[in-house]
Amino acid sequence: MSRTTRSILTALVVLIVIGLLGYIYASPYIALNRLKRAADARDAQTVNEYVDYPALRASLKEQVAALLTRRVDIQKNGNPLAIIGAMIGAAVVGPLVDTYATPDGVAAILNGIPPRGTPGERPPPAGTNEAAVSSAAPASGSAAPTPEAAPKPPATTAGYRDLNTFAVTYQHGAGDARYSAIFHRDGLVSWKLVAVNLDG
Repeated sequence: MSRTTRSILTALVVLIVIGLLGYIYASPYIALNRLKRAADARDAQTVNEYVDYPALRASLKEQVAALLTRRVDIQKNGNPLAIIGAMIGAAVVGPLVDTYATPDGVAAILNGIPPRGTPGERPPPAGTNEAAVSSAAPASGSAAPTPEAAPKPPATTAGYRDLNTFAVTYQHGAGDARYSAIFHRDGLVSWKLVAVNLDG
């Protein structure tokens, strides 16, 4: 084998290795993109490939319970109805987790609409997201939408937390609370949504 041939083969191997490492690094971004598109389209079969529902349910249950506990603790001082609030909050957790651990719920989470722990709360219907609502401007001459009816889409950042954990963080405004969707590596280049962190 000539020196030129060896050089070409070496360069080819190096390019393949670099390409493979690049693909491995980009794999959670690719998974996030595929999951979001599938969730927005309510393609349940594809969503199921990218979501670990038992882990997501456990995370939602823990996070929503903690959210309600903090809310009750804030209201507790001087509020005799706090105990009733705590009981209502406990009853809310199960149904809320059941509605958010679904393709509709995953779509809401990935569109900046996390669970807030309110009674009867459900993810918005298919086709609804923060960006779509905010871009649905009224025709000329009609009343302007209220800020509540047309929230801005959230600022989103994504990145590795460690070698096997990838997080997408959402925040609607500089002073607003953040929350994160957490993905874990499931093989070399596969990732699954496993948790939601309502504290960011």
